[in-house]
Amino acid sequence: MLRVRCLRGGSRGAEAAHYIGWRLGRVFTGWVQRSLQSTQAATASQNTCAADDNKATSPVPKDCPVCSYNEWDPLEEVIVGRAENACVPPFSVEVKANTYEKYWGFYQKFGGQSFPKDHVKKAIAEIEEMCNILKREGVIVKRPDPIDWSVKYKTPDFESTGMYAAMPRDILLVVGNEIIEAPMAWRARFFEYRAYRRIIKDYFNFGAKWTTAPKPTMADELYDQDYPIHSVEDRHKLAAQGKFVTTEFEPCFDAADFIRAGRDIFVQRSQVTNYMGIEWMRRHLAPDYRVHIISFKDPNPMHIDATFNIIGPGLVLSNPDRPCHQIELFKKAGWTVIRPPVPLIPDDHPLWMSSKWLSMNVLMLDEKRVMVDANETSIQKMFENLGISTIKVNIRHANSLGGGFHCWTCDIRRRGTLQSYFD
Repeated sequence: MLRVRCLRGGSRGAEAAHYIGWRLGRVFTGWVQRSLQSTQAATASQNTCAADDNKATSPVPKDCPVCSYNEWDPLEEVIVGRAENACVPPFSVEVKANTYEKYWGFYQKFGGQSFPKDHVKKAIAEIEEMCNILKREGVIVKRPDPIDWSVKYKTPDFESTGMYAAMPRDILLVVGNEIIEAPMAWRARFFEYRAYRRIIKDYFNFGAKWTTAPKPTMADELYDQDYPIHSVEDRHKLAAQGKFVTTEFEPCFDAADFIRAGRDIFVQRSQVTNYMGIEWMRRHLAPDYRVHIISFKDPNPMHIDATFNIIGPGLVLSNPDRPCHQIELFKKAGWTVIRPPVPLIPDDHPLWMSSKWLSMNVLMLDEKRVMVDANETSIQKMFENLGISTIKVNIRHANSLGGGFHCWTCDIRRRGTLQSYFD
């Protein structure tokens, strides 16, 4: 309430105060009404379903373009990332904790600069072909905006350059008709959301829900600045003790640490996702969805989908090198747990931000079709033995930037309904 103190004038002062308050109230009320009318008119225009400017429109159209509950219903629309302008992130403590020591010199030398241009050029060509194949399979493909990621930025807490918009799975999570923007945990990825805002606004204008999780400050307190990471053995011990480079200073998570199975969503505490981030998501999605924490024997936990990839109702790929500590949960529920074969990617192929197990980072087009790396013949045979036909695409150079098919995509719409697979 606006209060006006009367210094003198008795009742005439009170009347003046009342009049001023009344006039300000009228101005404020008029502004609110005009803003509301403007918003309603814009919504009507965008949805093309209003007869005239005086009629209210439904805020959520019947045919929302965003709707996905799991990883395997028939895929109708997807966002595919871009390799254009991809930059090596600066070698900060959180990057060091998520990369292998053999590449630390690479980050120290090239942090803030472009990834090798010839390599990026080949990755761009591979992803373009992947998009073409998705379109031929009847899938609508959307792409983020190209951005210059080499531009340096500064907040009150840190400064950095950007990285890329290659992995929409890392930053966007679709739950039903809601798009959730992840807050992220790497400073180099703080402004990554900007590449997707045009697309998300379009989806919002046509009825999708749009939520942005609390953006962390990414101050020094979010990271254990003395995190001891000298070898893989060190990481095994730290992970077993529940110690990670990210602290509980504020919520943070990458969307790729969550994987969906209808009403049940599984997540891992990792180097980029903390318990506060998981708790925020649990409260946000309750009571319609149940969020379960699962863990693995993983020296470098960052994103769940090259460790545990749900590919169908009652069907999950579980990395044999990173066994799940809660696997009995799935077996007791009648799920079939499949151990994918050892990846075939050669040792000399650069994988700056990931392991060879991107071979199991596949994209299901439906229960009987999977997009898989053309070079990984062993896992192709595994899928064929399961009665799943393989759509083969070569993305070896795209793998080097840190992701497989699941990482490079975010499924926006799948033809299916919300179901429970664990009741």
